[in-house]
Amino acid sequence: MDATLEAVKRNTFGRNEAGRLRRAGQIPAVLYGGESKEGVSLAVDPKALSKILHSKSGVNTLISLKLDGGGDTRVLVKEYQLEPISHRLIHADFYKVAMDKALKVTVPIHLEGEAKGVKAQGGVVEFVNREIEIECLPADIPEHITIDITELMLHQGVRVREIATKDVKWKAVTDGDLLIVHVVMPKVEEAPAADAAAAPAAAAEPEVIKKGKKDEEGAEPAAAPAKGTEKSEKKK
Repeated sequence: MDATLEAVKRNTFGRNEAGRLRRAGQIPAVLYGGESKEGVSLAVDPKALSKILHSKSGVNTLISLKLDGGGDTRVLVKEYQLEPISHRLIHADFYKVAMDKALKVTVPIHLEGEAKGVKAQGGVVEFVNREIEIECLPADIPEHITIDITELMLHQGVRVREIATKDVKWKAVTDGDLLIVHVVMPKVEEAPAADAAAAPAAAAEPEVIKKGKKDEEGAEPAAAPAKGTEKSEKKK
């Protein structure tokens, strides 16, 4: 996907200038690449840039940067910063790309189809790695890479080297052995042990014993017969 973004050069810097820009509906940005090693300071519309970043191709969107209303410069977003609480864009960095030179980008993985190992064998799909790094020309950057998992049975998966590459204009840079997705048995929670269930009853036993002892120790001793009674019985 291609997009267009307006930008203007700026010659003033610092926190005060950044604050002034944001109040005016712009954010500071820097363009890297080309002749300038330190980068060119710019100001761009955060709403227009946010729309690009939220598109299907996201940070991999090839942008035609119109600098001061002049000609187009093809760029990609290098990085951007968000305000921690509001999540609004507050800064962005771009870098120039040469349309005839391959570059490395990270692309998301999309899954399609319902795995047979789920439908027929009761397994579950575990999506292990959701993106890979590829190399291609700027104009050939895909929005995403699709993997059809329909034929996956239980304990089967797809690694990077097994991703279909027919009629594509990119090559994978990520290690070919990296697992992308597989079908596994669902995890079963272990039932609590039987002795664990009996533990409360066992714990109650000392209390019963303790109560019994307390009752015995606290019982009053039997009253001794009166002396006078004993003498009268002897006389009889």
